[in-house]
Amino acid sequence: MAANSAYLSHPFKTSVISSSLAIAMGLSLAPQAMADDSELANIERLEVHGQQTENRNTLGSAENLLKGQGVDFSEAGGVSALPILNGMMGDRIKVLVDGADITASCANQMNPPLSYISANQVTTAEVIAGVSPVSAGGDNIAGVIKVSSLNPKFGESDSIKWNSGDISTGYRSVSDTLLLGTHATVASKNISLSYQGAYEDANSYKDGNGDKVIDTLYRAQNHALIAAWRDETQQVAIKLTHQNIPFQGFANQYMDMTDNKSYGALARYQLKLDDDGEFSAQFNWHGVKHEMGFFTPEKTGKMPMNTEGDDYSYQLHWRLPMGDDSTLLVGQEFYSYQLDDVWPAVPGTMMAPNDYININDGERRRAAVYGEWQQDLSSSWWLSAGVRFEYVTTNTGEVQAYSDMPMMGMPNMDAAAAQAFNEMDRERNDDLIDATLLARYQLSANQQLEFGLARKNRAPNLYERYSWGRGTMATTMIGWYGDGNGYVGNPDLKPETAHTLSAAYKYNGDSWQVSTTAWYTAVTDYIDAEVIGSFNRTSSADGKRNILQFTNLDANLYGARFNALYQFAETSTGKWQVLGKVNVTRGERDEGNEPLYQIKPLQTELALQHQLGNWESSLSWQWVATKDRVDDRRLENETDSYSLLNLNSSMKWQDLTVTFAVNNLFDSYYELPLGGVSVAEFKADNTNGFKQIAGAGRSFELSASYAF
Repeated sequence: MAANSAYLSHPFKTSVISSSLAIAMGLSLAPQAMADDSELANIERLEVHGQQTENRNTLGSAENLLKGQGVDFSEAGGVSALPILNGMMGDRIKVLVDGADITASCANQMNPPLSYISANQVTTAEVIAGVSPVSAGGDNIAGVIKVSSLNPKFGESDSIKWNSGDISTGYRSVSDTLLLGTHATVASKNISLSYQGAYEDANSYKDGNGDKVIDTLYRAQNHALIAAWRDETQQVAIKLTHQNIPFQGFANQYMDMTDNKSYGALARYQLKLDDDGEFSAQFNWHGVKHEMGFFTPEKTGKMPMNTEGDDYSYQLHWRLPMGDDSTLLVGQEFYSYQLDDVWPAVPGTMMAPNDYININDGERRRAAVYGEWQQDLSSSWWLSAGVRFEYVTTNTGEVQAYSDMPMMGMPNMDAAAAQAFNEMDRERNDDLIDATLLARYQLSANQQLEFGLARKNRAPNLYERYSWGRGTMATTMIGWYGDGNGYVGNPDLKPETAHTLSAAYKYNGDSWQVSTTAWYTAVTDYIDAEVIGSFNRTSSADGKRNILQFTNLDANLYGARFNALYQFAETSTGKWQVLGKVNVTRGERDEGNEPLYQIKPLQTELALQHQLGNWESSLSWQWVATKDRVDDRRLENETDSYSLLNLNSSMKWQDLTVTFAVNNLFDSYYELPLGGVSVAEFKADNTNGFKQIAGAGRSFELSASYAF
């Protein structure tokens, strides 16, 4: 068993190269052991972990785990919010679920990668913003988010026996939400078999005024089966997944999700090489059938949209020690994504007689190789340098409009656009070269400096390049920004290229822990949008929206974060701490210094934390400043400043953990700065124009988890 224990503790425990982000995000302010001066020659690589399944907040969307780690979200459906890092959202962030690259197969990105895994399935979460090493992933300019559920547990006996399990349930009053989750594992010392499951059902939530925020209801379930085998030097794991979302409201979109069924398969092989080297190979497939339409009287209509997408990929990675002080990471990866997006005809309406073919046999393929060198230069300096090359090709087939005939005596813009689209050469090829340089300097046993410099690239997605419709209805079906505008693709988009510089400082003392960072990103060929038209379905100026076409321009984003934790008492009454956070982000276009869309204003948090044995509590005050820097092209709304008071308490007794929380204790009304506009409210009553989506009012939340 000694050999097995060493094997388990070393090669297959996920480790992340320390970058400026780990400090910048302040992901872990809990006390950590720091090496003393005699140990500085072996500088430790930081590991950025998410919350474990036995901790609090284990139910619901995986978004709930990442918010606590500094990730912002662009509001969407209840399980489909899009993450934001360093002021950038969507595909600019590479989100990997168990190492697999899952593409959002929807014109509104209603099924992003994080929507396919529930919080209770996540064992580790790693967030690498800005200067992410090339080994962490490519095709991104904002950073990498990795969530993992593939962590097989083995036993000590030769025969398969019960290993561990848990069952959890929860309730949220503000949306009448019921949450369920379970996990079970049987294992021997060589074989592990486990099941993970989650279920969530929610009605539309209420705001601080007690009014329903319509079209925010949803239901979702996730299932995963994992089988693993190991011996002294190798491990094989297979994971099968299934998700079913029968409905999910999207208040800030013109459509809703009426069905989302997905299946996935993953196979991973890991081998311990001589001299502590490692090799891993992974193969992934994920397929989804996605339908949009209308399912609730809270937002009515009649229009189906059907999408099918398939992701196939493999990754081959080597970790090769090159002596006592250096390591070489080498990898080769391939990703293939296929997409069909068809809007069936609706007889008796203007959406006939043909099916509208939006994306026909679309494909996006990436082939990548990388090399990364890690070196201990001295007892204080650690350096990592890497280069990654990716070849990206995109293409799609011919398309068609609902009709080739004039519409009510007017020119048929979609028919003309389809003809022009079909006549062009649609294949595009992009070469992406990423390069990163990370350095860490150990000032003392409890002080550390980090510096990062990176060039990162992202090629356009299929919707950015190939959404061809020009009519008002067609364009408003495109876009994941929640702004009520319409979007047109651009086949000639160039890849985004970002140059990022960051610096960070971390202090870890007996009573104080402090982390702070500053970062700056200059993006060439940033994929933004230019106004090419407008529409108004009302007689009021407040009903105006724009039609925009994706375009390249240059932009700058910069910001700073500060996190501090102070333990001011540890007595018979328990441990008392104060946590403080400040986060500011700015983003603007080069030309005219116009603000970019959906940049969150200054935000702060102050929390009083208490721990007495297995009883933990916190009282936190969050304040968000007025959002007055808005994107006029997208007709973005300003929002007022607001503050929220949240109370949380958790008690663990033997195998039972109970958590009670009151969020938004004073039932304050506020509007979400990143929430977009309520299209649902506009459709119900357009006299007030496009109002910003309101946040949730006071919510009493109770959850319980029992391990067995």
